[in-house]
Amino acid sequence: MRITTLNANGIRSAARKGFYAWMDAQDADVVCLQETKAQEHQLPFEALAVQRYCSAFVDAEKRGYSGVAIYSKRQPDRIVRGLGWPEFDREGRYVQFDFGALSIGSLYVPSGSSGEVRQAVKAVFLELLEAELQRKRADGRSYIIAGDFNVAHRDIDVFDPSQCAGVSGFFPQERRWMDRVLAPSAWVDAFRVADPNPRRYTWWSNFRQAFERDRGWRIDYQLTTPDVGERVRGSSIYRDARFSDHAPVTIDYELS
Repeated sequence: MRITTLNANGIRSAARKGFYAWMDAQDADVVCLQETKAQEHQLPFEALAVQRYCSAFVDAEKRGYSGVAIYSKRQPDRIVRGLGWPEFDREGRYVQFDFGALSIGSLYVPSGSSGEVRQAVKAVFLELLEAELQRKRADGRSYIIAGDFNVAHRDIDVFDPSQCAGVSGFFPQERRWMDRVLAPSAWVDAFRVADPNPRRYTWWSNFRQAFERDRGWRIDYQLTTPDVGERVRGSSIYRDARFSDHAPVTIDYELS
């Protein structure tokens, strides 16, 4: 099973840059998108013309903001829209497909980069999410939660740990949050199962030629329950073409 995740930073923009042609060639079984920034009736032709996949979009009430989606070759047994948190469900933060005992979610964690108010909102979301991940871990199902977590975990996940230490997404309390989530017997960072190397970034700022200079952050993940983590067989970050300020992250699993 091949699963790809991408923060599209606007699905209409990504479509114009060739994302859907690339997605078709990639031949993933499931594609998770975040920050679609479009109501479902505003989707571009390319998004509606996908023949091999079924899909579900969860839009933000605010136009041009947030939003998540999943494409799947196989029809899910159940679709879950939202996390049951009205404040955040209105922002289009989560959608989940269930296939038998396996659930695959597309998640978009709020950014705190715009200032203290949104950082406080992000902190609330992370607190709720930690409890939700604990609940999911204990419910007996297998999970893959893919998406933009807006947190870089380790020093090797940013271009300059000392420079990034005072920036939202690399605050000490956010890194400790990820420590707890990825504690032994909790959740697994699937990408790191296959690739422990530094400089594996998934997002680059639009300032000062960050992409060209490879001054990036790894904030896009596929977190799995341990049973799925044992079945990771490969990982990649696609950088040859740019559909967004994020790069697609693909993980191959030995799953039927």
